[in-house]
Amino acid sequence: MSSATVKTNNKLRTLDMVYVSMFSALMMIGANITSFIPFMTIGGVPITLQTFFAVLAGAFLGSRLGAISMAVYMFIGLAGAPVFAKFMGGPTQIISPTFGFILSFIVTAYVTGKIIEKNNKLHTYIFAAIIGTIFSYLIGTNLMYIAYKVWAAAPSAFSYKVAWMWMAVPFPKDIFLAVLAGIFAHRMQRIVKRS
Repeated sequence: MSSATVKTNNKLRTLDMVYVSMFSALMMIGANITSFIPFMTIGGVPITLQTFFAVLAGAFLGSRLGAISMAVYMFIGLAGAPVFAKFMGGPTQIISPTFGFILSFIVTAYVTGKIIEKNNKLHTYIFAAIIGTIFSYLIGTNLMYIAYKVWAAAPSAFSYKVAWMWMAVPFPKDIFLAVLAGIFAHRMQRIVKRS
């Protein structure tokens, strides 16, 4: 009986690792899916699908595994793999003004998953996805502003208001995608539970 229990636990751990790897890979794709379109960059911030996949990771995997999958993505990029937006990577990315968004994805996945763990209704998934997206913007934009003011070369006439004006452009897209992520994750969880 103890042998069967060990097998089940190992299977769950293996499945968790597969999910973490899958969402890390989805983040790599989401980071660069729009990189070949030059006008998809505003104020040095590329418009990507990263927030969508960070929210989806938290909504589908839960707070712990969702955050781990985003941390794995971050460490792969810092190790030198070109997985960040614009196919960037390496430890020097830490001083990039947009690195705050990479950090925010870990929090985004965690917060999204944590809210859903308390209630698994559809409206909770959507609410959690929107809150997770807002956390991403709050952390990423504020850290970007600090980076530009402290060590990065800020564009002319750059201000806190300008930083938020830049982020106002992709925000409607990310809120729309957050709602889709919430709906999709809720349906996927029901399918997984049934199977």
